[in-house]
Amino acid sequence: MSALSALYVVLPLPMLFLAHSLEVLAVRHRWMARNEAALRRRFPKFSHWVSHQAALGTKAFALVVAEEFLLLCIATALPLVSTAQPAMWVWLAAFGAFALHLLVHLAQAIAVRGYTPGAVTAVLWAVYAFHSVLLGFSAAEVAVCHGQLVEVAEHGQIDIRICLHDVRSFLNV
Repeated sequence: MSALSALYVVLPLPMLFLAHSLEVLAVRHRWMARNEAALRRRFPKFSHWVSHQAALGTKAFALVVAEEFLLLCIATALPLVSTAQPAMWVWLAAFGAFALHLLVHLAQAIAVRGYTPGAVTAVLWAVYAFHSVLLGFSAAEVAVCHGQLVEVAEHGQIDIRICLHDVRSFLNV
């Protein structure tokens, strides 16, 4: 993978996370204050979680976001400064967690049948995540085998494959 392709693939993640978190930070407290009672009535099984979220102040939430952002920046820097295969696996895990986080926001918006904090950027960034995972980056198809990042110019997509041998050796099985 060229250096430019690696930057295109890896670097957007912390920036997208930050933009998404800023949306949530900007509206979460007021939105929870307005919707807490309705959420508790509509979803009684989640009333404890709703109460916890409503009680969480903006400063405490910002601290959690800052800690996650720091971890995401470290996960993003690893594949840029190291050619070791586990560095990319750490980034892929962070990317997967962020993509799953976006799906949770989308599910929340569908469940409440309206806007929830983070829904707008979740829709926008879910398109990016979908494109990244399924459609690729129009650069190359990547196979991760025997500890090597191998470029294969096919289909104009990125397909990340991890050989079973490498997974076993990484896990020391």
